Amino acid sequence: MSDAKMEKIIEELKVSYWMEIETVTNYISNSINLDGVRAEEIKKSLAADIQEELGHAQTLANRIKTIGGTVPGSMEFKPSQKSLQPPNKSTDVVAVIKGVIEAEEGAIAQYKKLIELCDGIDYVTQDLCITALGDEEQHRREFVGFLAEYEGK
Repeated sequence: MSDAKMEKIIEELKVSYWMEIETVTNYISNSINLDGVRAEEIKKSLAADIQEELGHAQTLANRIKTIGGTVPGSMEFKPSQKSLQPPNKSTDVVAVIKGVIEAEEGAIAQYKKLIELCDGIDYVTQDLCITALGDEEQHRREFVGFLAEYEGK
């Protein structure tokens, strides 16, 4: 495989890594900041998903290192999840649900991009991304269900 293709894979793995790290940060804050009886199920779901998202980040970091990259430190972090920031009203559960769905859709698109990029080149990274894609699709489905319940659809 060419050095240029490997560098591109490493760069896209870093994008995924930062997406997972940012998701962990925002899931922690939202799982603690939300208030109200209606928020409890969402808080529990977010708290449970933190470990899985952190596991994705660790797996991505290990893969970056294994294929010759350097796992970035915090000075390289550039936040992008505006919709997943804690809402101004701590009882705005719908805003958090919509933020989670948007973040999961971003992760899904990124993993699909990596899967395609790795096709025929790096089967191990491709397999790792296929597994993570399934996890992200499952998370999105759960929160789409929550949203339907909250919006009465």
